[in-house]
Amino acid sequence: MTEQQRNRIPAGAIAGISAAVVAAAGVGAWWAMNSRNPTTIPPIPDVVQQPTLPPSPSPSPPIIQQTAQVYWLKDAGNHLEVVPQPLKVATNQPNAVLEAAFNNLLLGATDTTLSSTIPEGTKLRSVLIQNDGIHVDLSEEFTTGGGSASMTGRVAQVLYTATTLQPDAKVWIEVEGKPLEVLGGEGLELEQPMTRQSFEENFTL
Repeated sequence: MTEQQRNRIPAGAIAGISAAVVAAAGVGAWWAMNSRNPTTIPPIPDVVQQPTLPPSPSPSPPIIQQTAQVYWLKDAGNHLEVVPQPLKVATNQPNAVLEAAFNNLLLGATDTTLSSTIPEGTKLRSVLIQNDGIHVDLSEEFTTGGGSASMTGRVAQVLYTATTLQPDAKVWIEVEGKPLEVLGGEGLELEQPMTRQSFEENFTL
């Protein structure tokens, strides 16, 4: 073999080297291009939280004028009668109707033909409509003075006025927050709760 033949590079090797060079150049060009032009990520828009608005308040029911009955006593000769007198009250609340009726009752009768045996100075501590009936709490003045007829008459006035909105309701009469069991020195016993029917069956005016 001559010296010229030993120094000759095969054509296949030259082709392979050329391909590798071209490939490397292509990768370099791609890298350079992407380095100059990086991919732009679009910004994420800020999320603005809308304030939570409170629900619109329900419209208040219209004020209705109601008629309560305040009960007084009338002399019928040989006995007393329980007589109603209407009272207009502008409110939607039943408790407020009863409170207005009792406040009017405790002021005393303005009609000279009617009277009351509830002692002067008696105050309404509270009147509440509850699940077990209507609770009327009066001050201690309610228990003072008078005989059996006076005691029976004042119980009737309280009972009937308390049931002006619900004639069949049960009524609990309390004095200074305690159930009234015996009224007056003559010992008028009261079975609680009371109703109009039970009063008429057990007491005579």
